[in-house]
This record gives sequence, structure tokens and C-alpha cells, in this order.
Amino acid sequence: MNQKEINHLATVRQEEARNVLAVSGIAQVWEDAGCRVSLIGSLRMGLLMSHRDIDLHVYSDNITEASTFAIAARMSALPGVIEIASVNGLHTEEHCMAWHVKYRAQDGEEWKFDIIHIEAGTEYDGYFERMAERIMTVMTPTQRDTILRLKYETPSDEYIKGVEYYEAVIADGITLLEDLRKWLEVHRRKSVYYWIP
Repeated sequence: MNQKEINHLATVRQEEARNVLAVSGIAQVWEDAGCRVSLIGSLRMGLLMSHRDIDLHVYSDNITEASTFAIAARMSALPGVIEIASVNGLHTEEHCMAWHVKYRAQDGEEWKFDIIHIEAGTEYDGYFERMAERIMTVMTPTQRDTILRLKYETPSDEYIKGVEYYEAVIADGITLLEDLRKWLEVHRRKSVYYWIP
């Protein structure tokens, strides 16, 4: 597949994702509960390629297990929601509850929503929105093409984080999948950190 075809496929997938986000009602559940909802990740940046993933950060004050589970219960009642899992980080420095939602769209395709419910005003309030805006500001059209091509070329059973593509291409000029794999061998030995260009 050439670059033009890859870019077209990415455009189609992103249109599908935005339609799924609108039709699912998932973001609306959090908004109706008084949360501030923010689209982050590859869909926000125009870098969604192969994976059917939608990333949302939602913010509110005084989050408790009871309050966030109550919102998740309303989310579970939505048509198309077929599975919900959670990771409790409310007592960590991230002050959040992570919700991982499997959603079956009207065409039968399964999507994954990663929804992070974050205490408003804490360290990570707006952090990943700033990351996305910064990446969109510094990324050149050629780098965008490279990221989409590398995502397309990555086998479906090989896990590479979106931000690893972005840092490798934007910061270190990686253009080939084999070079990305070598880059990852070194990169993943480092302590965990969040990258912003």
C-alpha cells in the first residue's frame, strides 16, 4: 500500500472513530454527570491508523470510588457497551480511575474506549491535551506520513505505544520499522516517563 492509500485509510478510520464516539453516547454520560470531557490520543492528533481505540480524559472534583462507579454504571447501560474494566489509581499521584470499555458499533466492529477519570486541578489535569497540542504543532507533514506508515506496517500482534512512534519519529528521526524496533530495545530500558516534544 502506498502513502496516499495509507493516508486515505487513516482518514476513513478517523471518520469512523468520530462517528462511533458520537453515536455511542459514552462521552455524553460523563458530561451529564458534570465532568469535563476531553478527547486525547491519536484520534485528537489525526494519527489514528489501525487500532479501533478512542481515548478520553474526563475531569471532576472530589472523585471517590462510589462516584466514578456510579457514572460507569450508567455507561454500562448504553447499547453497544459489552465490557467494562477498571484500574483504581485514586490513591496514587495520578489521582484517577481508569475505565477500559469494549464497545460494539452498529456495523459489528469492536472498539476500545480508554477513559481516565482524573481529579480536576491535579498534576495531570490537561497534561495529555498539552502533549497532543505540542505534537500537532511540531510534527511536519512528512513525520505524520511516517508515523501513519509505521503504524500500518506494524503487525497486529506487536504492541507499540502511540507515544513511542511519536517520540521515535519526531525526536529521533526514525523512518523504518526495523529501526523503530531497535530504538524500542534501548528506549524501554529507561525509567517510565511521559514525553512531550
